[in-house]
Amino acid sequence: MQIRAQDVAAFLGGSVVGDADTLLSGIAGLNEAKTGDLSFLANPKYGPMLATTQASAVLVAEAREGIRPAQIVVANPDLAFAKLVTAFGPKPIHPAVGVHPTAVIGERVQLGANVRIGPQVVIGDDAVIGDDTVLYPQVVIGAQAQVGADCVLYAHASVRERCRLGSRVILQPGAVIGSDGFGYALQDGKHTKIPQVGIAVVEDDVEIGANTTIDRARFGKTRIGAGTKIDNLVQIAHNVETGSHCIIVAQVGIAGSTRLGNYVTLGGQAGITGHITIGDQASVTAQSGVSKSIPPKAIMRGSPAQEFKAFQAQEVHLRRLGTTQQTVKSLEQRVAELEALVKKLTEKAG
Repeated sequence: MQIRAQDVAAFLGGSVVGDADTLLSGIAGLNEAKTGDLSFLANPKYGPMLATTQASAVLVAEAREGIRPAQIVVANPDLAFAKLVTAFGPKPIHPAVGVHPTAVIGERVQLGANVRIGPQVVIGDDAVIGDDTVLYPQVVIGAQAQVGADCVLYAHASVRERCRLGSRVILQPGAVIGSDGFGYALQDGKHTKIPQVGIAVVEDDVEIGANTTIDRARFGKTRIGAGTKIDNLVQIAHNVETGSHCIIVAQVGIAGSTRLGNYVTLGGQAGITGHITIGDQASVTAQSGVSKSIPPKAIMRGSPAQEFKAFQAQEVHLRRLGTTQQTVKSLEQRVAELEALVKKLTEKAG
């Protein structure tokens, strides 16, 4: 399929700078694009690539002079590119509507309209699956669990007994919702398991990455707020609650009973201790270790984490440590020389 640059601009509500009749037949990144491809510039640091890209047209936030490709100017190139890929890119290959003959469906299970249940899916007794939901091969839904409408659960994802997913939830392969919280009591020299009798609740429009685990609560519920996006290999412990629209990047670990506000961002490999609160719109940079509560809108860095500007100041001082050490040695030598001179003058005067 071919489409003109001006038609793409009209679809996105943008405008064209350059040849509006440029024909486009593919979508690719700036570095990989070839003639006929549409690309995009979302991060300004990749701006120099506009001079070398082979793309025929590029989505940009602001038009630039001297650029060969046609420029389609939009408010948000990243979002516009996503909209185009959704509309014109490859479509997901879901299992067929209906229940595959190898699926195992328990007693009193409620299946919504147009569900797609793939091979070797297991659904426990009294579970509920919402309309238009897709379960890929070998997904496991526990007894009395609830999965909302328009969800997509990829292969080997698990939702354990009594846990709940809202609507439009995506679980990437191997995601586990409702695994036991890590709780033991030491008795007679042995670690005795503490039962985890709560549940995990994932609200609407959440996406959870591959092999991420969200533990069920000891009592009550672990909750992931609406619109939150969680990357791969994240561990969220029992009774954690996140607000809405949080971003949690790969390999983050959050210990039990911690509370996240709305729009919190946790960078990759950040570690969050238990029983603290992270305020709305706070950010924690990658590999930081958080041991105390964080106020709203704070930006924290380091281990132990501290306010970003304070940490930056310490980094500057550390980088100057070698020079500072030499300066101190030089000053010590000068002081010693001055002391020797004063002593000599004093002895002479006496």
